[in-house]
Amino acid sequence: MVGSKTCGCRRAQLQSLSQGHLAAEEDKAESAEGQRGAGGAPAAASPLPSSQTSPHHHHGALGKLHGCECEGLGRIPSDWGILWGWAGGSGSLQHALRWQLSYVGTISIGTPAQQFSVIFDTGSANLWVPSVYCSSPACANHQRFDPARSSTYRSTTTSVATWYGTGSMVGVLAYDTVTVSIQGNQMVGLSQWEPGSFLVHVPFDGFLGLGFPKIASSGATPLFDNMMSQGLVAQDLFSIYLTPDERNGSFVLFGGIDSSHFTGNLSWIPLTAQTYWQIKVDRITMHGLPIACIHGCQAILDSGTSMLAGPGLSVRHIHHKMGAIRSPSGLDSGGFLRGLKPGCPSLAMEDGSCISGFEAYALPVTTDELWILGNIFLRCYYSVFDRANSMVGLAPAA
Repeated sequence: MVGSKTCGCRRAQLQSLSQGHLAAEEDKAESAEGQRGAGGAPAAASPLPSSQTSPHHHHGALGKLHGCECEGLGRIPSDWGILWGWAGGSGSLQHALRWQLSYVGTISIGTPAQQFSVIFDTGSANLWVPSVYCSSPACANHQRFDPARSSTYRSTTTSVATWYGTGSMVGVLAYDTVTVSIQGNQMVGLSQWEPGSFLVHVPFDGFLGLGFPKIASSGATPLFDNMMSQGLVAQDLFSIYLTPDERNGSFVLFGGIDSSHFTGNLSWIPLTAQTYWQIKVDRITMHGLPIACIHGCQAILDSGTSMLAGPGLSVRHIHHKMGAIRSPSGLDSGGFLRGLKPGCPSLAMEDGSCISGFEAYALPVTTDELWILGNIFLRCYYSVFDRANSMVGLAPAA
């Protein structure tokens, strides 16, 4: 995860727009600030008919995504937009995800299988779980992998360390069988130390990174790269559908696209780097006026992050324009609260107030403005992560 974690859309539609840009404008803006951390995206195409299961990339007309009415915990404001540039079966595996403060799925490691709950994280590239060699409180509170119980385990002497915005792990790399599909010889990180308090109480054991190999710690091969090289997927892409339903319905689909979970066409956006799932954004608007990313910026689609995370000055400016009120409750994020209204990009509270879906990220300061589009954004769209063509496809979630 690069930045924070949680929106699902009831309806949205595509309109034509001037060549060269795609505007994502959702519904009404009156919000405030939220929580969660970080750990860690596009070339050319046209909208893909929803009946197709494989992308055919070519230059084409551009579209405008708008009218996104998000429901459930997360809400995106109306007249709030992100502009970006773009051009124009069988052998797939659907893996269920469940909402537990983050979107979590179950995998198995070893022979016989040892089960673990992991975040399927497009913002990082390593697969890791706690090991029996770890005595940190964060490990003691979770399932721990025991190499002695697995007949397919192979050790290495390679150490690994991974840092996120809210936690970290230090451990060792090893090989074993991982069951998402049946996948042998997958490199797995086994934590020996998990410092800090964040990972102590989280409702998952580890992370399954879906980013590019270039950001994998210690040269580990990411799981999806292993799936592609072993011919386990029909297409070198995976897609993610996140539902506001806390119990079920969310999934990651390896090797395929399920058109029954989105409306209209997929719009294909080229990646600007083969590290994170990163795209170019031209500007962020509110009520049709630029409010952030005035001169263009980069954005990362991160399923390991809850919120919409950006530079502190930009986030404070957005909160000011929204009329947000700082919470007196001492929330860890320094969150802003206001009365819950339709279109509020927020997490609903029992007292009728809401926590903003925007947060300032805890990342090193860079000269370029960077935004992290977490689950409060991804819940609005069926998202396709295309490794073969270095693109992201987005369509309004059904």
